[in-house]
Amino acid sequence: MSLLPVEAPPHGPLARPAALPRGATPRHPPQARSSTPHATAERIIRPQLAPISPLLSRYCDASRRRRASGGDSARCLFTGIVQGRARVRAVDRREGLTSLVVELPEGGAAGLKVGASVAIDGTCLTATGVVGREVAFDVVGETLRRTGLGKLREGSLVNYERSARVGDEVGGHNTSGHIHTTAQIASIESTADNCRMLVQVGSEWLKYILPKGFIALDGVSLTVGEVLPDAFSVYLIPETLRVTTLGDKVVGDSLNVEIESQTQVIVDTVERTVARYFQEGGKGASKSGTFNGPGS
Repeated sequence: MSLLPVEAPPHGPLARPAALPRGATPRHPPQARSSTPHATAERIIRPQLAPISPLLSRYCDASRRRRASGGDSARCLFTGIVQGRARVRAVDRREGLTSLVVELPEGGAAGLKVGASVAIDGTCLTATGVVGREVAFDVVGETLRRTGLGKLREGSLVNYERSARVGDEVGGHNTSGHIHTTAQIASIESTADNCRMLVQVGSEWLKYILPKGFIALDGVSLTVGEVLPDAFSVYLIPETLRVTTLGDKVVGDSLNVEIESQTQVIVDTVERTVARYFQEGGKGASKSGTFNGPGS
């Protein structure tokens, strides 16, 4: 199956001209905005970039590549409530870039446009082509290194979630689709109505994982059970196993992990503040004046 054509969004943002030193005269007059009602972003941006600066042109090209890989998706939010399972229909691997075509379930691509964000196994990706229920995505090297998307094959099942809209119910917890690392399933204990999954993760990430805290595994918002020296557990109800790909997992499979962002910020801030306090010999206030040590 051939990959879908990559299309530019119909109304991309205009690039701003580079700032000039005070008193300098522009070398080129500003160009008029295109009057063509359906001009693509490529038609608008490229004529402006060429006379400004080759460096700016390269920056804008890199920005477009980051958007295609989900790198500029901080404005997008997901809830960790997976909307269903989708099937990978095609995979095209090239140097530093992998293109995927994913077929969403009936109604899953309704209203989806090129440039929209979709979480695939918890990873925020940008749609580069949409034909019917099939959606194309580009995944760059950094995303492949951080996630398990590089292991996907034609026929693989993945979790998908469309980005949240204002007013949507947040049934899980806010996630960004920025995967921190991968983890490995150490054990699975199943009963008639319950499933306990023990997950091993790098020790550097365990400080952000707290009992009863949030964590996203392959895009699924879950509550942490126990936290052990080298692993943590989650408990899965039958509905979660039915709707997501977690019910198909076996021991040894890898999972994409997104740490809860507020927990990460708090832990990192406290660590930096305490480290600065002891570096200063524990005397007086820190430079920010926010921490004076014990008994302050």
